[in-house]
Parts: sequence; structure tokens; C-alpha cells
Amino acid sequence: MLTIGILLGDDIGLEVVPEAVKVMRAAAARSGLAIDWQPLPVGRKAHESHGTTLPEATVAGLAGVDGWLQGPIGHNAYPRNDPGWINPPLRKRFELYASVKPVKSYPNLPSLHKNVDIVFLREVNEGMQSSSVAVAGTGEFRPNDEISIGTRVVTRRGASRVAREAFEIARTRPRRRVTSVHKEPVYRLVCGMFAEECRKMAREYPDVTLDEVLVDGFAMKLVMQPQQFDVVVTTNQFGDILTDEGAGIVGGLGLAPGLCVGERQAMAQATHGSAPDIAGRNLANPYAMIMSGQMLLEWLGRKRGEPRARDAAQRIAAAVDRVIADGSRLTRDLGGSAGTSEMGDAVAQAIG
Repeated sequence: MLTIGILLGDDIGLEVVPEAVKVMRAAAARSGLAIDWQPLPVGRKAHESHGTTLPEATVAGLAGVDGWLQGPIGHNAYPRNDPGWINPPLRKRFELYASVKPVKSYPNLPSLHKNVDIVFLREVNEGMQSSSVAVAGTGEFRPNDEISIGTRVVTRRGASRVAREAFEIARTRPRRRVTSVHKEPVYRLVCGMFAEECRKMAREYPDVTLDEVLVDGFAMKLVMQPQQFDVVVTTNQFGDILTDEGAGIVGGLGLAPGLCVGERQAMAQATHGSAPDIAGRNLANPYAMIMSGQMLLEWLGRKRGEPRARDAAQRIAAAVDRVIADGSRLTRDLGGSAGTSEMGDAVAQAIG
């Protein structure tokens, strides 16, 4: 049995997360997979009941699950400088070190490119983002009013484990190709260390091909010919930018699921925000959250050696493909007229 937490988040999270759970339940039932679902409070609803957006009871509950679904958090609207209102630091708290974000085009959906199928991996506990790097204080400082300085951190452990995850994923795909994206000629130490660890990892996976592309050239190639890429691994800030670019070439963040993985747990979290402007109106596209849940089952199946979880994940992917190909029950942003729950129902009903 798997134990999976449910964290609804804010705004449209209260609508799209239940659709993901609905689809996952349907797939698990068809695959004979037992799941113990654990609802846990987070965000505004948690603040109403516990006085904080991340209650200790939620932290304790997450410690005992295999993974969880995290709805989008509307932290931009939270009061500032109030310790009860925080964007829950779950990636850092549970050492979820790699963000996995697939970018896939569909023949009948508008996109800049067709035949795109890329998986991006971004290291998310190091790099330029100071809140992820610093235990105390900050990675940025201003010695005087004319100078601001930011630090960038890359460790061998951090680079090695995100590289390993990339090679493991590449092994599950037909092309078995990893592209390491860096800027070693300029950042010889920090990018150099990242590149070195990717090269070391490649020697452990002789069945996977490693390419290396400098980040500026990669950004150009991604716009011009994204079909050449399979699995892409990079550092925190480079990945933060490139994954949004990738989402843009296939139709936007509504088609951008995501998974943050650690050594033993993973968090399914769509790339898009909480969209308060459409919250509560049954307009939100549930695709990204549904496919984030699909990724969680796929990852747990691989990590736990649980074939029923992988089977459930494959059923969800196939059902989503069928619903999109049919086109009659898609949300407005995808060119249809269906509501959030109607599209979720369609995917759940398409589970084979």
C-alpha cells in the first residue's frame, strides 16, 4: 500500500487537486493499487484553523507518507513580515532536490512546435536562489548603496544526485539521451563542478548518451528545434528559466506538470500559480495537476518497485491522451468549453 498526502493549497488548488485525486483513484482501482489518502491542511485554510499556513501537524504527517499532491499556494497575496503567513518551504524541509518537469506537445492543441517530448530536471536546493541555499541569513547582500552581491552554490552531492535522477529517467525512455546544460567556459568552478558530475554519472550509465550544451545556445536551440532534446538536466536558476521557456513552446503553464523528488519522497506540484482571478468558477485547467499526480505514481512505482503504481500511471497518461485527442471535454484555455470538474470526469472515465 502507498500512503499519499493531499494538500489542496489556495484558490484553484481547491478545484484542481480533487480532480487529480479523482483520476488517481480511478487508475489505482483498475490497477489493483491500494492507496491510503491523507488530507493535510496547508495555505489559507490551514491559517484559518491553525494560525499558520504550515502547521506542525502537517509537517509531521508528511514525514510518514510516500509522497503528496501540493496544490498551488497564493503566497503573493499573503501578509508580509508575519511568521504565520509563509510560502510553505516543503522542498527544503524534506530535501526534495530535483524538480522534474515534462514538456509535451499534442497534435490537436495550439503550440509553437509539434512532436516535442522533453523532460527537464532542475536542481532546486542550491544555485542562486538564496532562500534555498542559506540555512541562516541570505545569499544576497549589499555592502553599500552602489553594489549588490549574490552567491551561487553548487556541490558535488547536489549535482550528482540530480544527474543520477536524469539518467534513471532517460533509461525509461526510448531515446535514452541526457543533455547537460551549463556555462562551464565562463563559470569554470560552479558550472565546471556540475558538468564534471554529469560526466561521472554518464560512465555509470553506458546505455544512455550524454550531450553537453551551453545554456545560451540551448535557449536558442530550444526555440528553434526542441525536438532534438530528450532529457535535460541543469542547475537551479538556468532550469527555472528554461522550463518556463519549454512550457511556452507547447502551449503555456496550463500544460506544465511537475514533480519534486528526494531520496524517499516526492511532491506532485503543477508549475502554474493559484490563479485567484478564476478561482471558484470551475474554469481552471486540471491537466497539469492530473499529470503531476501521474508522475508521482510513476516515480513511486520505479522507486518502490511497485508495478501496480507504474501501471496506474500508464493508464492515466493514456486516458489524458484520449481526452485531449477527442477534444470535446477540454477547458477553455485548451480550446474547449468544459469546466474543471467536467474535464476531470472525462479523464477518470477514460481510464482503461
